[in-house]
Amino acid sequence: MNYYNLKDTEEVISFKKASIKGQGKEKGLFFPESVPQFKDDFIKNLNQFSDEEIAFQCMKDFVSDEIPEEELRKIVTETIQFDIPLKKINDQIFVLELFHGPTLAFKDVGARFMSRCLSYFLKDENKKVTVLVATSGDTGGAVADGFHNIPGINVVILYPKNRVSPVQEKQLTALGGNISALEVDGSFDDCQNLVKQAFSDKEVNAGLFLTSANSINVARWLPQQIYYLLALKQWQKTEKENPVICVPSGNFGNICAGILAYFRGLPVDHFIAACNANDVIPRYLKTQVLEPRKTVPTLSNAMDVGNPSNFVRILELFHDNFKDLKNKISGYSVNDKETLRTITNVYQKYQYILEPHGAVAYYALENYLKENPDKKGIILETAHPVKFPEAVEKATGYSVEIPETLQGLMKKDKKTTEINPDFEELKRFLLHQNL
Repeated sequence: MNYYNLKDTEEVISFKKASIKGQGKEKGLFFPESVPQFKDDFIKNLNQFSDEEIAFQCMKDFVSDEIPEEELRKIVTETIQFDIPLKKINDQIFVLELFHGPTLAFKDVGARFMSRCLSYFLKDENKKVTVLVATSGDTGGAVADGFHNIPGINVVILYPKNRVSPVQEKQLTALGGNISALEVDGSFDDCQNLVKQAFSDKEVNAGLFLTSANSINVARWLPQQIYYLLALKQWQKTEKENPVICVPSGNFGNICAGILAYFRGLPVDHFIAACNANDVIPRYLKTQVLEPRKTVPTLSNAMDVGNPSNFVRILELFHDNFKDLKNKISGYSVNDKETLRTITNVYQKYQYILEPHGAVAYYALENYLKENPDKKGIILETAHPVKFPEAVEKATGYSVEIPETLQGLMKKDKKTTEINPDFEELKRFLLHQNL
């Protein structure tokens, strides 16, 4: 399988090169040359396959022969080495819990897969690789955990100052070793723009072997398909109709992976992009005008994105056909008051604790189902409630205990370097620090 640059289709490279390079010329994202189809009997009989086999079948065509089958099976097994349960909240709404990995966030799947692929690809390289990543909350922690102490790889994480939760910040900043955290006095979009500038800067790329671990990287984006398949495997045990899937969406890598799986044969009735006040895509779905805006800070901070990078991949999947896209995807914008009210209501009615991102998804799906009462759906709960203690406690009165797995990390010191959203500052750090 080769991958082409969405901004320069003549740039076509292998999975290995796309994984290492991160993005293409003109800051373009890579996209697979073809969309491999799932076999009908595979999809209809998912319960007959182990989770590890499902993950392998999901990823093998994208990797092709660049990683031997035995090694790829080992990688996908380690990628999903934790529970990904589908739970019923009420008769119409189910929740896929994606927070049982080591950093309690859905991004553990992509980060673990990518780190292991890079480790395999770079094992014979003499030059150290620098993984440069922007985060609005959970990506950085998952990447830090996935790459911590991996030989030959240094990680530099950019995150917006005062816009991540205390647990998220500790996961970004407390590991040390080969992990460096840069606290940017700005928004996530500022962080993402700095990363994109670094990848297109000749001097930086001449001095460093640079790659990215954001969902712009195919090795981070593609494995997110796996948990949609695992959700369907569990869904098929009790439900006959195809589900509506509602995804809390910021940079749109997660929902894009689900839509890619749909184009491969995953039976999904409809997708909902649940956004907070950063409503670029819900507005696009109403007006057909794609207009990035300045980021607005919200309780669901991991979705505070004013210019979603991965939406271009969704447009590519639909061949820029707005009618087809609008028929398959709905967009909702949910404010902080509605988010808190939803956490309260779900806790009181069903004794289930949502965190802000899951609450945004629940609100959107609940409203969609009011208009489509014959349907049922799944929300993706993308992080553990402990990452957002103030919002959860305000809405429920319940104090979420820090899991034992995080208690040691929370006692460690924060280690960061503060920078302005100025590329020259980032450039000096990258070229002159002893990474």
